[in-house]
Amino acid sequence: MLHEFWADFHIHSCLSPCGELDASPRNIVASSAEKGLNIIAVCDHNSAENLPYVVRAAEGSGVVVVPGMEVCTSEEVHVVALFGSVEVAFEMQRIVYEHLHGKNDPDTFGMQVIANENDEVEGFCEKLLIGAVDLGLYQTVEAIHDLGGLAVAAHIDRQAFGIIGQLGFVPPDLPLDGIELSWRASPERFLNEHPELSGFNVIASSDAHHPDDIGRAFTKVSIEHRTFEELVLAFRRDGGRLLEPASL
Repeated sequence: MLHEFWADFHIHSCLSPCGELDASPRNIVASSAEKGLNIIAVCDHNSAENLPYVVRAAEGSGVVVVPGMEVCTSEEVHVVALFGSVEVAFEMQRIVYEHLHGKNDPDTFGMQVIANENDEVEGFCEKLLIGAVDLGLYQTVEAIHDLGGLAVAAHIDRQAFGIIGQLGFVPPDLPLDGIELSWRASPERFLNEHPELSGFNVIASSDAHHPDDIGRAFTKVSIEHRTFEELVLAFRRDGGRLLEPASL
C-alpha cells in the first residue's frame, strides 16, 4: 500500500559556507518535524561531514534523513546527489575531495562548521567547499550512479548554478534522475515554458540555508515505506509511486 510523505530533499547545514550557524543538526531536525516533513535530505556543498550527526539527531524524531550532497561541477552546475547510506555518501565525498582544490577563507566565504548531534562543534572543514570540482557534469552524474545514488539537477529555475542558467539547456543525453525547482517557481508554469523537460521527474525543495526556510518548498512522495530503495522506485515511477512538487 502506498502512503504519502512530505520530503525536503535539499537542506544545508552549518557545514556549507553559505549556511547559517543556526543550521545545526538538532535545529534542522526540529524545524523539519515542526513543518510536518517526514523525509529530509541534508545536501551540503561538496561535503558529507555533518551527515552522521544529522542522522543521529533525527533518531526518535519521526524524521527520516536521506544522506545527500550538492556537488558543484566544473561547469558550475549544481547537482543534488542522494544516497542509500552515510557510508556511500562518504565515498562520494572522497571522490569530490580528490577533485576539489583550494582552502577555505572563513573571513571571505564563512565558517564551515562540523557539529555533532548535540550541536557541539567538532571542528571545521578546511576544504574550499564553495568551489567547483574538476569533474564535468557527465562525470559527476556517472560517479553518483556508480555508487547507486540519484542525480538531480538542482534549482533548475535559477540562473545562478542552475543547469539552464549555466548551459542554456539540459543535454538530452544526460542521464539525470530528476530536476529540482525552488520555492520561487511554479511547476506548471515552468514546464509550460520548457515543454522539452516534461518527461523528467520534478521535485521541489527548499534549498534552505537557515532552519526557518526548511520546507518552504517540498515534494509529496507516494511510496510504501520511507526507505531509499522506495525512493529509487518513486524516481522510476514504479508501481504507481509518485513525486509531486509542492510548497507551503
